[in-house]
Amino acid sequence: MRLLRIFKILSVFIRYGLDEFLFSTNNFSYTKRISKGLLFWRPITTPRGNRLRLALETLGPIFVKFGQALSTRRDLLPPDIADELALLQDRVAPFPGLLAKKMLEDIYQRPLDKVFKTFTIEPVASASVAQVHFATLHTGEEVAVKLLRPNVHQMIARDVALLFSIAHLIERFIPTSRRLHPVEVIQEFEKHLKDELDLMVEASNASQLRRNFADRRLLIIPEVYWDYCDNSVMVMERMNGTPISQVDKLRALGVDIPKLARDGVEIFFTQVFRDGFFHADMHPGNIQVADDGRYVGLDFGIVGTLNKTDKNYLAQNFIAFFRRDYARVAQAHIEAGWVPKDTRPDEFESAIRSVCEPIFDKPLKDISFGKVLLRLFQVSRRFNMEVQPQLVLLQKTLLNVEGLGRDLDPELDLWKTAKPFLEKWMSEQIGVRGLIKAIKNEGGQWVSLVPELPRLIHQKLNQDSDTLKLNQDIEIIKAQNSSLQKWLMLTLFLLGLVLGSEIAQWLS
Repeated sequence: MRLLRIFKILSVFIRYGLDEFLFSTNNFSYTKRISKGLLFWRPITTPRGNRLRLALETLGPIFVKFGQALSTRRDLLPPDIADELALLQDRVAPFPGLLAKKMLEDIYQRPLDKVFKTFTIEPVASASVAQVHFATLHTGEEVAVKLLRPNVHQMIARDVALLFSIAHLIERFIPTSRRLHPVEVIQEFEKHLKDELDLMVEASNASQLRRNFADRRLLIIPEVYWDYCDNSVMVMERMNGTPISQVDKLRALGVDIPKLARDGVEIFFTQVFRDGFFHADMHPGNIQVADDGRYVGLDFGIVGTLNKTDKNYLAQNFIAFFRRDYARVAQAHIEAGWVPKDTRPDEFESAIRSVCEPIFDKPLKDISFGKVLLRLFQVSRRFNMEVQPQLVLLQKTLLNVEGLGRDLDPELDLWKTAKPFLEKWMSEQIGVRGLIKAIKNEGGQWVSLVPELPRLIHQKLNQDSDTLKLNQDIEIIKAQNSSLQKWLMLTLFLLGLVLGSEIAQWLS
Protein backbone atom coordinates (compact mmCIF):
# COMPACT_ATOMS: atom_id res chain seq x y z
CA MET A 1 0.00 0.00 0.00
CA ARG A 2 2.78 2.43 0.92
CA LEU A 3 4.74 1.43 -2.19
CA LEU A 4 1.71 2.30 -4.31
CA ARG A 5 1.55 5.69 -2.60
CA ILE A 6 5.23 6.31 -3.32
CA PHE A 7 4.66 5.45 -6.99
CA LYS A 8 1.68 7.85 -7.03
CA ILE A 9 3.82 10.65 -5.61
CA LEU A 10 6.56 9.98 -8.17
CA SER A 11 4.05 9.88 -11.04
CA VAL A 12 2.56 13.24 -9.99
CA PHE A 13 6.09 14.59 -9.58
CA ILE A 14 6.88 13.62 -13.18
CA ARG A 15 3.49 14.54 -14.68
CA TYR A 16 3.67 18.13 -13.43
CA GLY A 17 7.35 18.53 -14.30
CA LEU A 18 8.55 19.09 -10.74
CA ASP A 19 11.92 17.61 -11.70
CA GLU A 20 12.56 21.16 -12.93
CA PHE A 21 12.96 22.22 -9.28
CA LEU A 22 15.27 19.30 -8.48
CA PHE A 23 17.59 19.86 -11.44
CA SER A 24 17.44 23.67 -11.56
CA THR A 25 21.05 24.35 -10.49
CA ASN A 26 24.11 24.19 -12.72
CA ASN A 27 25.33 21.14 -10.78
CA PHE A 28 22.49 19.13 -12.32
CA SER A 29 22.56 20.57 -15.87
CA TYR A 30 23.66 17.20 -17.35
CA THR A 31 20.98 15.31 -15.40
CA LYS A 32 18.40 17.87 -16.50
CA ARG A 33 19.20 17.20 -20.19
CA ILE A 34 18.86 13.44 -19.63
CA SER A 35 15.52 13.99 -17.86
CA LYS A 36 14.21 16.09 -20.73
CA GLY A 37 15.31 13.45 -23.23
CA LEU A 38 13.63 10.58 -21.38
CA LEU A 39 10.44 12.55 -20.80
CA PHE A 40 10.13 14.02 -24.30
CA TRP A 41 6.47 12.94 -24.45
CA ARG A 42 5.53 15.28 -21.63
CA PRO A 43 4.48 18.74 -22.89
CA ILE A 44 5.08 21.40 -20.24
CA THR A 45 3.71 24.83 -21.08
CA THR A 46 2.10 25.79 -17.76
CA PRO A 47 4.09 28.13 -15.44
CA ARG A 48 6.07 26.30 -12.77
CA GLY A 49 4.23 27.87 -9.81
CA ASN A 50 0.88 26.73 -11.19
CA ARG A 51 2.24 23.20 -11.75
CA LEU A 52 3.59 23.03 -8.21
CA ARG A 53 0.26 24.13 -6.72
CA LEU A 54 -1.75 21.65 -8.82
CA ALA A 55 0.63 18.83 -7.89
CA LEU A 56 0.25 19.55 -4.17
CA GLU A 57 -3.55 19.66 -4.52
CA THR A 58 -3.50 16.34 -6.40
CA LEU A 59 -1.44 14.66 -3.68
CA GLY A 60 -3.86 15.61 -0.90
CA PRO A 61 -4.18 17.42 2.45
CA ILE A 62 -0.70 16.76 3.88
CA PHE A 63 0.97 18.21 0.79
CA VAL A 64 -1.45 21.14 0.67
CA LYS A 65 -0.48 21.97 4.26
CA PHE A 66 3.17 21.88 3.25
CA GLY A 67 2.38 24.37 0.48
CA GLN A 68 0.46 26.58 2.90
CA ALA A 69 3.43 26.67 5.27
CA LEU A 70 5.76 27.59 2.40
CA SER A 71 3.40 30.32 1.18
CA THR A 72 3.88 32.33 4.39
CA ARG A 73 7.60 32.70 3.69
CA ARG A 74 7.66 34.88 0.59
CA ASP A 75 11.20 35.94 1.51
CA LEU A 76 12.39 32.37 0.83
CA LEU A 77 10.49 31.88 -2.45
CA PRO A 78 10.47 33.39 -5.94
CA PRO A 79 7.41 35.69 -6.39
CA ASP A 80 5.71 33.48 -9.01
CA ILE A 81 5.78 30.42 -6.72
CA ALA A 82 4.77 32.41 -3.62
CA ASP A 83 1.74 33.85 -5.45
CA GLU A 84 0.53 30.42 -6.55
CA LEU A 85 1.06 28.74 -3.19
CA ALA A 86 -0.90 31.55 -1.52
CA LEU A 87 -3.97 30.19 -3.34
CA LEU A 88 -3.70 27.03 -1.21
CA GLN A 89 -4.65 29.07 1.88
CA ASP A 90 -8.35 29.20 1.02
CA ARG A 91 -8.69 28.44 -2.68
CA VAL A 92 -8.07 24.70 -2.89
CA ALA A 93 -10.35 23.02 -5.46
CA PRO A 94 -13.68 22.45 -3.59
CA PHE A 95 -15.82 19.34 -3.60
CA PRO A 96 -19.34 19.75 -5.11
CA GLY A 97 -21.84 21.82 -3.14
CA LEU A 98 -24.61 19.27 -3.72
CA LEU A 99 -22.41 16.61 -2.08
CA ALA A 100 -21.90 18.99 0.86
CA LYS A 101 -25.69 19.38 1.13
CA LYS A 102 -26.20 15.61 1.19
CA MET A 103 -23.45 15.14 3.80
CA LEU A 104 -25.06 17.76 6.05
CA GLU A 105 -28.49 16.17 5.72
CA ASP A 106 -26.98 12.82 6.70
CA ILE A 107 -25.38 14.43 9.76
CA TYR A 108 -28.52 16.30 10.87
CA GLN A 109 -30.90 13.49 9.83
CA ARG A 110 -33.36 15.93 8.27
CA PRO A 111 -33.72 18.16 5.18
CA LEU A 112 -31.29 21.07 5.15
CA ASP A 113 -34.06 23.68 4.91
CA LYS A 114 -35.25 22.47 8.32
CA VAL A 115 -31.81 23.25 9.77
CA PHE A 116 -30.96 26.51 8.00
CA LYS A 117 -33.24 29.23 6.68
CA THR A 118 -30.80 29.79 3.79
CA PHE A 119 -27.73 27.87 2.64
CA THR A 120 -25.28 28.78 -0.15
CA ILE A 121 -24.56 25.72 -2.26
CA GLU A 122 -21.33 27.19 -3.62
CA PRO A 123 -18.55 27.21 -1.00
CA VAL A 124 -17.04 30.57 -0.09
CA ALA A 125 -13.68 29.06 0.92
CA SER A 126 -12.01 25.71 0.51
CA ALA A 127 -8.84 24.47 2.20
CA SER A 128 -6.92 21.25 2.73
CA VAL A 129 -9.31 19.39 5.06
CA ALA A 130 -12.61 21.29 4.91
CA GLN A 131 -14.64 23.89 3.06
CA VAL A 132 -16.96 26.66 4.21
CA HIS A 133 -20.50 27.61 3.17
CA PHE A 134 -22.51 30.62 4.33
CA ALA A 135 -25.96 30.08 5.84
CA THR A 136 -28.66 31.76 7.94
CA LEU A 137 -30.26 30.20 11.00
CA HIS A 138 -34.05 30.23 11.39
CA THR A 139 -33.49 32.59 14.33
CA GLY A 140 -31.88 35.09 11.96
CA GLU A 141 -28.15 34.79 12.77
CA GLU A 142 -25.76 34.73 9.80
CA VAL A 143 -23.35 31.84 10.15
CA ALA A 144 -20.45 30.05 8.46
CA VAL A 145 -20.76 26.28 8.10
CA LYS A 146 -17.47 24.38 8.00
CA LEU A 147 -17.64 20.81 6.67
CA LEU A 148 -14.87 18.18 6.46
CA ARG A 149 -13.94 16.87 3.04
CA PRO A 150 -15.22 13.37 2.20
CA ASN A 151 -12.68 10.58 2.92
CA VAL A 152 -10.22 13.05 4.42
CA HIS A 153 -9.49 10.76 7.40
CA GLN A 154 -8.33 7.92 5.14
CA MET A 155 -6.20 10.20 2.94
CA ILE A 156 -4.39 11.75 5.89
CA ALA A 157 -3.93 8.40 7.70
CA ARG A 158 -2.30 6.98 4.55
CA ASP A 159 0.16 9.85 4.19
CA VAL A 160 0.99 9.99 7.90
CA ALA A 161 1.81 6.25 7.78
CA LEU A 162 4.14 7.00 4.88
CA LEU A 163 5.79 9.82 6.84
CA PHE A 164 6.35 7.45 9.79
CA SER A 165 8.00 4.93 7.46
CA ILE A 166 10.31 7.60 6.08
CA ALA A 167 11.12 8.89 9.59
CA HIS A 168 11.98 5.38 10.85
CA LEU A 169 14.23 4.78 7.82
CA ILE A 170 15.99 8.11 8.39
CA GLU A 171 16.62 7.28 12.06
CA ARG A 172 17.87 3.80 11.18
CA PHE A 173 20.25 4.66 8.36
CA ILE A 174 21.29 8.22 9.29
CA PRO A 175 22.37 8.07 12.95
CA THR A 176 23.10 11.82 13.08
CA SER A 177 19.40 12.49 12.40
CA ARG A 178 18.37 11.02 15.76
CA ARG A 179 19.03 14.29 17.59
CA LEU A 180 16.28 15.76 15.39
CA HIS A 181 13.79 13.13 16.67
CA PRO A 182 12.04 12.70 13.29
CA VAL A 183 9.65 10.02 14.57
CA GLU A 184 8.63 12.12 17.59
CA VAL A 185 8.11 15.16 15.36
CA ILE A 186 5.79 13.13 13.11
CA GLN A 187 3.96 11.87 16.23
CA GLU A 188 3.43 15.48 17.31
CA PHE A 189 2.27 16.37 13.80
CA GLU A 190 -0.14 13.41 13.78
CA LYS A 191 -1.60 14.43 17.14
CA HIS A 192 -2.44 17.91 15.88
CA LEU A 193 -3.83 16.55 12.62
CA LYS A 194 -6.21 14.29 14.55
CA ASP A 195 -7.45 17.31 16.47
CA GLU A 196 -7.88 19.23 13.22
CA LEU A 197 -10.06 16.44 11.81
CA ASP A 198 -12.45 16.63 14.78
CA LEU A 199 -14.48 19.81 14.37
CA MET A 200 -15.84 19.54 17.93
CA VAL A 201 -12.23 19.97 19.08
CA GLU A 202 -11.88 22.98 16.76
CA ALA A 203 -15.10 24.47 18.11
CA SER A 204 -13.83 24.11 21.68
CA ASN A 205 -10.52 25.74 20.64
CA ALA A 206 -12.44 28.68 19.20
CA SER A 207 -14.51 28.96 22.38
CA GLN A 208 -11.36 28.99 24.55
CA LEU A 209 -9.66 31.66 22.40
CA ARG A 210 -12.83 33.75 22.47
CA ARG A 211 -12.76 33.66 26.29
CA ASN A 212 -9.05 34.49 26.37
CA PHE A 213 -9.66 37.59 24.21
CA ALA A 214 -13.05 38.49 25.67
CA ASP A 215 -12.21 42.23 25.64
CA ARG A 216 -11.92 42.03 21.81
CA ARG A 217 -9.39 44.88 21.94
CA LEU A 218 -6.95 43.28 19.47
CA LEU A 219 -8.56 40.06 18.31
CA ILE A 220 -12.13 39.03 17.43
CA ILE A 221 -13.05 35.34 17.59
CA PRO A 222 -16.41 34.13 16.21
CA GLU A 223 -19.09 32.69 18.49
CA VAL A 224 -19.74 28.95 18.18
CA TYR A 225 -23.31 27.67 17.78
CA TRP A 226 -22.94 24.40 19.66
CA ASP A 227 -26.39 22.99 18.85
CA TYR A 228 -25.37 22.72 15.18
CA CYS A 229 -21.87 21.29 15.68
CA ASP A 230 -20.69 17.74 15.13
CA ASN A 231 -17.37 15.95 14.68
CA SER A 232 -17.63 16.66 10.94
CA VAL A 233 -19.36 20.06 10.93
CA MET A 234 -18.86 23.33 12.81
CA VAL A 235 -21.24 26.28 12.73
CA MET A 236 -19.97 29.65 13.89
CA GLU A 237 -20.72 33.33 13.67
CA ARG A 238 -20.16 34.74 10.18
CA MET A 239 -17.31 37.24 10.25
CA ASN A 240 -16.93 40.21 7.93
CA GLY A 241 -13.43 41.39 7.24
CA THR A 242 -10.71 41.90 4.67
CA PRO A 243 -8.11 39.15 4.13
CA ILE A 244 -4.88 40.30 5.75
CA SER A 245 -2.98 39.60 2.52
CA GLN A 246 -4.88 42.45 0.74
CA VAL A 247 -2.66 45.19 2.13
CA ASP A 248 -3.58 47.80 -0.51
CA LYS A 249 -7.28 47.40 0.25
CA LEU A 250 -6.58 47.69 3.99
CA ARG A 251 -4.69 50.94 3.40
CA ALA A 252 -7.63 52.25 1.35
CA LEU A 253 -9.90 51.49 4.32
CA GLY A 254 -7.65 53.60 6.53
CA VAL A 255 -6.11 50.76 8.52
CA ASP A 256 -2.82 51.68 10.19
CA ILE A 257 -0.60 48.96 8.68
CA PRO A 258 2.49 49.40 10.94
CA LYS A 259 0.20 49.25 14.01
CA LEU A 260 -1.49 46.16 12.55
CA ALA A 261 1.93 44.47 12.29
CA ARG A 262 2.82 45.40 15.90
CA ASP A 263 -0.57 44.19 17.13
CA GLY A 264 0.05 40.84 15.43
CA VAL A 265 3.27 40.39 17.40
CA GLU A 266 1.51 41.31 20.66
CA ILE A 267 -1.35 38.87 19.95
CA PHE A 268 1.12 36.05 19.35
CA PHE A 269 3.16 36.65 22.50
CA THR A 270 -0.02 37.16 24.57
CA GLN A 271 -1.34 33.78 23.46
CA VAL A 272 1.97 32.05 24.11
CA PHE A 273 3.10 33.55 27.40
CA ARG A 274 -0.06 34.82 29.09
CA ASP A 275 -2.37 31.98 28.07
CA GLY A 276 -0.09 29.12 27.03
CA PHE A 277 -2.71 28.46 24.34
CA PHE A 278 -2.06 29.76 20.83
CA HIS A 279 -3.49 29.67 17.34
CA ALA A 280 -0.87 27.61 15.50
CA ASP A 281 -2.04 27.98 11.90
CA MET A 282 -1.66 31.70 11.37
CA HIS A 283 -1.30 31.83 7.61
CA PRO A 284 -3.06 34.69 5.72
CA GLY A 285 -6.00 32.49 4.69
CA ASN A 286 -6.98 32.18 8.36
CA ILE A 287 -6.76 35.86 9.31
CA GLN A 288 -8.96 38.80 8.36
CA VAL A 289 -8.95 42.42 9.47
CA ALA A 290 -12.08 44.28 10.61
CA ASP A 291 -12.68 47.77 9.23
CA ASP A 292 -11.52 49.26 12.55
CA GLY A 293 -8.14 47.50 12.28
CA ARG A 294 -8.71 44.62 14.70
CA TYR A 295 -7.65 41.09 13.80
CA VAL A 296 -10.32 38.48 13.04
CA GLY A 297 -9.26 34.89 13.72
CA LEU A 298 -10.56 31.98 11.63
CA ASP A 299 -9.88 28.22 11.48
CA PHE A 300 -8.93 26.93 14.92
CA GLY A 301 -8.14 23.33 14.03
CA ILE A 302 -4.50 23.58 15.09
CA VAL A 303 -3.64 25.15 18.44
CA GLY A 304 -0.56 24.76 20.56
CA THR A 305 -0.27 24.59 24.32
CA LEU A 306 2.62 25.26 26.68
CA ASN A 307 2.92 24.35 30.34
CA LYS A 308 4.27 26.74 32.96
CA THR A 309 7.79 25.29 32.76
CA ASP A 310 7.91 25.74 28.96
CA LYS A 311 6.61 29.31 29.21
CA ASN A 312 9.12 30.36 31.86
CA TYR A 313 12.01 28.69 30.08
CA LEU A 314 11.13 30.27 26.72
CA ALA A 315 10.55 33.69 28.22
CA GLN A 316 13.95 33.65 29.94
CA ASN A 317 15.56 32.65 26.66
CA PHE A 318 13.78 35.39 24.74
CA ILE A 319 14.69 38.03 27.31
CA ALA A 320 18.34 36.95 27.33
CA PHE A 321 18.28 36.92 23.53
CA PHE A 322 16.81 40.43 23.31
CA ARG A 323 19.42 41.67 25.78
CA ARG A 324 22.14 39.91 23.78
CA ASP A 325 23.08 37.93 26.87
CA TYR A 326 24.30 34.96 24.84
CA ALA A 327 26.02 33.40 27.87
CA ARG A 328 22.63 33.06 29.56
CA VAL A 329 21.06 31.61 26.40
CA ALA A 330 23.84 29.03 26.16
CA GLN A 331 23.60 28.12 29.84
CA ALA A 332 19.81 27.78 29.65
CA HIS A 333 20.10 25.35 26.74
CA ILE A 334 22.65 23.24 28.61
CA GLU A 335 20.58 23.23 31.82
CA ALA A 336 17.47 22.17 29.90
CA GLY A 337 19.34 19.31 28.25
CA TRP A 338 18.83 20.68 24.74
CA VAL A 339 22.56 20.24 24.19
CA PRO A 340 24.82 17.65 25.89
CA LYS A 341 25.81 18.41 29.49
CA ASP A 342 29.51 18.35 28.60
CA THR A 343 29.11 21.21 26.08
CA ARG A 344 31.51 24.08 26.77
CA PRO A 345 29.30 27.13 27.51
CA ASP A 346 31.81 29.60 26.07
CA GLU A 347 31.98 27.76 22.72
CA PHE A 348 28.21 27.46 22.50
CA GLU A 349 27.83 31.14 23.46
CA SER A 350 30.21 32.14 20.65
CA ALA A 351 28.25 30.07 18.10
CA ILE A 352 24.92 31.63 19.17
CA ARG A 353 26.44 35.10 18.93
CA SER A 354 27.58 34.42 15.36
CA VAL A 355 23.99 33.63 14.38
CA CYS A 356 22.20 36.40 16.26
CA GLU A 357 24.41 39.48 15.94
CA PRO A 358 23.97 39.93 12.16
CA ILE A 359 20.16 40.22 12.49
CA PHE A 360 19.88 42.65 15.42
CA ASP A 361 18.87 46.27 14.82
CA LYS A 362 17.67 45.40 11.32
CA PRO A 363 14.14 45.63 9.92
CA LEU A 364 12.65 42.43 8.55
CA LYS A 365 13.28 43.45 4.94
CA ASP A 366 17.04 43.44 5.53
CA ILE A 367 17.21 40.01 7.18
CA SER A 368 17.89 36.93 5.07
CA PHE A 369 16.16 34.24 7.10
CA GLY A 370 17.35 31.67 4.59
CA LYS A 371 20.93 32.38 5.66
CA VAL A 372 19.94 32.53 9.33
CA LEU A 373 18.24 29.12 9.14
CA LEU A 374 21.25 27.62 7.34
CA ARG A 375 23.57 28.96 10.05
CA LEU A 376 21.26 27.63 12.79
CA PHE A 377 21.30 24.16 11.22
CA GLN A 378 25.11 24.25 11.12
CA VAL A 379 25.28 25.25 14.80
CA SER A 380 22.72 22.66 15.90
CA ARG A 381 24.64 19.92 14.06
CA ARG A 382 27.97 20.98 15.53
CA PHE A 383 26.69 20.92 19.13
CA ASN A 384 24.32 17.95 18.75
CA MET A 385 21.39 20.18 19.67
CA GLU A 386 18.20 18.15 20.05
CA VAL A 387 14.87 19.11 18.52
CA GLN A 388 12.08 19.56 21.09
CA PRO A 389 8.99 17.98 19.46
CA GLN A 390 6.58 19.77 21.84
CA LEU A 391 7.93 23.13 20.59
CA VAL A 392 7.94 22.40 16.84
CA LEU A 393 4.44 23.87 16.52
CA LEU A 394 5.54 27.04 18.31
CA GLN A 395 8.57 27.39 16.03
CA LYS A 396 6.33 26.97 12.96
CA THR A 397 3.91 29.60 14.30
CA LEU A 398 6.71 32.05 15.04
CA LEU A 399 7.88 31.70 11.43
CA ASN A 400 4.31 32.36 10.26
CA VAL A 401 4.08 35.48 12.44
CA GLU A 402 7.42 36.74 11.16
CA GLY A 403 6.27 36.12 7.57
CA LEU A 404 3.03 38.02 8.17
CA GLY A 405 4.95 40.88 9.75
CA ARG A 406 7.26 41.07 6.76
CA ASP A 407 4.31 41.27 4.35
CA LEU A 408 2.55 43.97 6.38
CA ASP A 409 5.48 46.15 7.37
CA PRO A 410 8.98 45.32 6.11
CA GLU A 411 10.34 48.01 8.48
CA LEU A 412 9.01 46.14 11.52
CA ASP A 413 11.64 45.30 14.12
CA LEU A 414 10.27 42.04 15.51
CA TRP A 415 12.69 41.98 18.43
CA LYS A 416 12.11 45.53 19.68
CA THR A 417 8.35 45.08 19.36
CA ALA A 418 8.34 41.89 21.43
CA LYS A 419 10.88 42.86 24.10
CA PRO A 420 8.71 45.27 26.21
CA PHE A 421 5.84 42.79 26.27
CA LEU A 422 8.08 39.93 27.41
CA GLU A 423 9.80 42.02 30.09
CA LYS A 424 6.40 43.07 31.46
CA TRP A 425 5.24 39.46 31.46
CA MET A 426 8.38 38.28 33.25
CA SER A 427 8.00 40.95 35.93
CA GLU A 428 4.42 39.80 36.50
CA GLN A 429 5.59 36.20 36.89
CA ILE A 430 8.70 36.47 39.08
CA GLY A 431 8.70 39.99 40.57
CA VAL A 432 6.69 41.51 43.43
CA ARG A 433 3.68 41.70 41.11
CA GLY A 434 4.11 38.00 40.45
CA LEU A 435 3.99 37.27 44.20
CA ILE A 436 0.86 39.40 44.62
CA LYS A 437 -0.74 37.63 41.64
CA ALA A 438 0.10 34.22 43.13
CA ILE A 439 -1.42 35.23 46.47
CA LYS A 440 -4.57 36.39 44.67
CA ASN A 441 -4.80 33.17 42.67
CA GLU A 442 -3.91 30.77 45.49
CA GLY A 443 -4.96 32.77 48.55
CA GLY A 444 -8.42 31.23 48.74
CA GLN A 445 -6.94 27.75 48.72
CA TRP A 446 -4.37 28.70 51.38
CA VAL A 447 -7.11 30.07 53.68
CA SER A 448 -9.12 26.87 53.33
CA LEU A 449 -6.03 24.78 54.14
CA VAL A 450 -5.08 26.56 57.39
CA PRO A 451 -7.84 24.95 59.53
CA GLU A 452 -6.89 21.59 58.04
CA LEU A 453 -3.19 21.84 58.97
CA PRO A 454 -3.36 19.97 62.37
CA ARG A 455 -5.26 17.07 60.79
CA LEU A 456 -2.93 16.96 57.76
CA ILE A 457 0.18 16.99 60.02
CA HIS A 458 -1.26 14.18 62.16
CA GLN A 459 -2.13 12.23 59.00
CA LYS A 460 1.39 12.73 57.65
CA LEU A 461 2.97 11.51 60.90
CA ASN A 462 0.78 8.40 60.83
CA GLN A 463 1.76 7.80 57.21
CA ASP A 464 5.43 8.14 58.15
CA SER A 465 4.89 5.66 61.04
CA ASP A 466 3.10 3.23 58.71
CA THR A 467 5.83 3.69 56.14
CA LEU A 468 8.51 2.99 58.76
CA LYS A 469 6.70 -0.18 59.87
CA LEU A 470 6.28 -1.22 56.23
CA ASN A 471 9.98 -0.67 55.58
CA GLN A 472 10.84 -2.80 58.66
CA ASP A 473 8.54 -5.56 57.41
CA ILE A 474 10.18 -5.40 54.00
CA GLU A 475 13.65 -5.73 55.59
CA ILE A 476 12.49 -8.80 57.59
CA ILE A 477 11.06 -10.35 54.42
CA LYS A 478 14.28 -9.57 52.58
CA ALA A 479 16.30 -11.26 55.38
CA GLN A 480 13.97 -14.25 55.30
CA ASN A 481 14.22 -14.40 51.53
CA SER A 482 17.99 -14.23 51.76
CA SER A 483 18.04 -17.11 54.27
CA LEU A 484 15.55 -19.05 52.16
CA GLN A 485 17.70 -18.52 49.07
CA LYS A 486 20.76 -19.88 50.93
CA TRP A 487 18.89 -23.02 52.02
CA LEU A 488 17.49 -23.47 48.52
CA MET A 489 20.98 -23.22 47.00
CA LEU A 490 22.36 -25.73 49.57
CA THR A 491 19.49 -28.15 48.85
CA LEU A 492 20.09 -27.90 45.08
CA PHE A 493 23.82 -28.43 45.64
CA LEU A 494 23.24 -31.58 47.73
CA LEU A 495 20.65 -32.84 45.23
CA GLY A 496 23.21 -32.31 42.49
CA LEU A 497 25.79 -34.38 44.41
CA VAL A 498 23.31 -37.24 44.91
CA LEU A 499 22.26 -37.22 41.25
CA GLY A 500 25.89 -37.00 40.20
CA SER A 501 26.87 -40.05 42.25
CA GLU A 502 23.88 -42.03 40.93
CA ILE A 503 24.81 -41.19 37.33
CA ALA A 504 28.47 -42.07 37.96
CA GLN A 505 27.44 -45.48 39.39
CA TRP A 506 25.12 -46.12 36.44
CA LEU A 507 27.85 -45.28 33.90
CA SER A 508 30.35 -47.59 35.67
